[in-house]
Amino acid sequence: MVNIVLMSKLFLIPNFIDDNEHHLCSFDASTIQHLRSFFVEEPKAARALLRSIMPKLPLQDCRFHDLNEHSTSSMLIEYKNIIKAEDSGIISESGCPCIADPGANLVLLAHAQGIDVIPLVGPSSILLALMASGLSGQNFAFSGYLPKDPNERHHRIKMLEQRAAKEIQTQIFMETPYRNISLWEELLKTLDGKTLLCVALDISGSQQFIQTKSVQEWQKNNLQLPKKPALFIINKS
Repeated sequence: MVNIVLMSKLFLIPNFIDDNEHHLCSFDASTIQHLRSFFVEEPKAARALLRSIMPKLPLQDCRFHDLNEHSTSSMLIEYKNIIKAEDSGIISESGCPCIADPGANLVLLAHAQGIDVIPLVGPSSILLALMASGLSGQNFAFSGYLPKDPNERHHRIKMLEQRAAKEIQTQIFMETPYRNISLWEELLKTLDGKTLLCVALDISGSQQFIQTKSVQEWQKNNLQLPKKPALFIINKS
C-alpha cells in the first residue's frame, strides 16, 4: 500500500490597487474560500479584500500574521511551521505579493519545504504602466524606489538612462505620493531632452493619468503632478 502525502499550499493573493476597485482581481475566489490563515502586509487592506470577494467568509475565524518590512527571521521560522501545517495565503496591501511588496522570503521557505506555491491572477501597477507606456516590454528592469539623497538620486537617474541607451532596456521606477513632485522635477533637469519619459499616476484610480513624451516635450508642458502614487518609465527612442 502506497501512502500519498498531500503537501499544503501557499496562495499568492493579489489585492486591489485603488479604492474604487476598478481593476478587480481575476482569480476564482472559490479557490481560496477554505483558507483561514493569511500573511498580510496590512491587515485592514487584507480584510477589505476578503470581505469584497467573499462576503460570506467568516473573518472572525481568520488569522492575520504580519508580513512586512518589520518581519524578523524568528517570525519567518514560526510562519514556516504554519504554512507546513495548513493551506494559507499571502496578501499585499496593494497589487501582487512579492512584486515590489513583501513575501518573497516566505515563498522561498515554502519551496524549501516542498509546499506548492500558487500565484493567482490580479492587477500589477508596474505591468499596467509598462503596457500603457508605449515603451518596449521586450527588455525591461524595475528599480523600485530611487535614493532619497539628492546627489545619490541624480547619479542613479543618469545610470538608468545610460543603461536604457546601452542595453536598449526600458527602466521602471516608482515614488510615493509625497515625493513624486521632487522626483519629477529632478527627472526633467537630469535626463537628456531626447529621452522618452512616461509618467503613470493613480493607475486604475479616479485620477489615472498615463502619458509618454520626450523630456524636451515635458519641459514645455509644465505638468503639475497631484500627490498620487506614481510610476516613471524611461527609454531611448
